[in-house]
Amino acid sequence: MKRSLLRRTVLAAGAVAVTAALTAVGIVAAQPSSAAVACGVLFDDFTYGSNADPALAQRGWHLRGNQGGPGVPGATWSAGNISFPTVDGQKVARLQASTNGTAAGTSHAEFSLSDRRFFEGTYFARIKFADTPVSGADGDIVNQTFYTISPLRYAFDPIYSELDFSEYLPNGGWGESGPTNFQTSWYTYQADPWVQDRQYSKQNRSIAGWRDVMATVANGEIKYYIDGQLVGTHGGKFYPRQNMSIDFNQWFIDLTGHSGGTSVWHQHVDYVFHAKKQVLSPAQATAQVNAFRSAGTTHTDNVTGDNGCTPGTPGNPPPAGSGNRLISNWNGKCIDVPNWNYAPGQRLHVWDCLDITSQAFEFVGGTLRSQNNLCMDVAGAATADGTPIQLATCNGHQAQQFVLSAAGDLVNPMANKCVDIAEWNGNNGALLHLWTCVGGANQKWRRG
Repeated sequence: MKRSLLRRTVLAAGAVAVTAALTAVGIVAAQPSSAAVACGVLFDDFTYGSNADPALAQRGWHLRGNQGGPGVPGATWSAGNISFPTVDGQKVARLQASTNGTAAGTSHAEFSLSDRRFFEGTYFARIKFADTPVSGADGDIVNQTFYTISPLRYAFDPIYSELDFSEYLPNGGWGESGPTNFQTSWYTYQADPWVQDRQYSKQNRSIAGWRDVMATVANGEIKYYIDGQLVGTHGGKFYPRQNMSIDFNQWFIDLTGHSGGTSVWHQHVDYVFHAKKQVLSPAQATAQVNAFRSAGTTHTDNVTGDNGCTPGTPGNPPPAGSGNRLISNWNGKCIDVPNWNYAPGQRLHVWDCLDITSQAFEFVGGTLRSQNNLCMDVAGAATADGTPIQLATCNGHQAQQFVLSAAGDLVNPMANKCVDIAEWNGNNGALLHLWTCVGGANQKWRRG
């Protein structure tokens, strides 16, 4: 099956809620570790205003607009093919693909969490698949997908990783004459000449309508589920070997089934959920999602890229707006690690508050630690006004000690000065520096 060839080529180039009943059924942690970093959970209910909503990028979503594979050569991929309407009473993400039978008249859709933090654990999405287009003639060889993937560095890359949780072909394709749903675990491949090394399962039936698509990745096994039913168990060398992105797309494999006019296809995603290094049953995963929704949480993401992290046990997911963020009393923005760049020397800034890992800090032994266990730090251990506030490897130095006073001052005791939003800049991206504590609004913080 060459179904992911061009997708790979493009990538190469370029927790109130869950009750005692949930605890009673037991949660299995995949390969627990003694590391201090929590593994985290992702939940997104897709309550965005439009494909131009700035929260999408801030939360790490990438709406594809570049050309290339997979699918019909010469077709386009457009961010405009992603929208967020209300369908069946819920806000959803919609992927629209259309074709008039020509490459120039063919358009695909894809969106992804492209920062590769996702490896073991539970993956869960509720997806509405379609057997027929919303307009135009039926018959197109279309693929509706949910998967994780890493780049292929070169032919037969031994650490290439991809898990296709669902690739639904309502009109067949890849040797199938009727509706077929595939789950595929990839080891590696070569593009030219085409050689593939993968394990797959398939269901030769329609899965049109709303479906719960889930997989667990743990202890050398990948288990695939549709509507709570186990449909495939893979493992061995096909087990992933590195972190991956989370992706959804809809595209035409070829144009052989098109019979005229323009046909428009819709795939809908109600939500996506991932619990890193936690193995949940389908019922447990559903309970987690219901808990987030009951709490009014439409988005949370504190998943770390550190695979030595300590898995949690699903309990009470935080209500929207709670957690370990540090919020400016002046403009309501949060201390943020720019673009999740957890690197020593990275300057810290403020940004619109979102439930994302780059805004999660924890007080540990007088330090403020980011999700990747780096410390907030006064650059060079200097004490002068204007000294940058940055991330650094935690080393026990007084330059990494901070106290949030009852008055809202975030103070470094060594310098006896405050973390200050530089130049009274109220915009996203305003940098933080050290400044004499003067009681100004741009020096006042709260946890939230």
